[in-house]
Amino acid sequence: MTSNHPGRIPLDSDGADSLRVLAAQERGRAEQLATFLEDVADRGLPSLEECQPWEELRERRLSELAGGTGEQHVG
Repeated sequence: MTSNHPGRIPLDSDGADSLRVLAAQERGRAEQLATFLEDVADRGLPSLEECQPWEELRERRLSELAGGTGEQHVG
């Protein structure tokens, strides 16, 4: 496999595809964060009644990961 960029080590097609999927996921997360920040800028911070404690969010995410329902990552 030849690289069009001297000094770079080319990836195989599976590795490149995996990185493209990861890039798309990261773009999606960045878009969600930007939307949230714009909402806060426009409407202010959510009330305490609208928020969930971080411990509950952490436990739910850990449970998802333990159950295999979490997102898959390139590794």
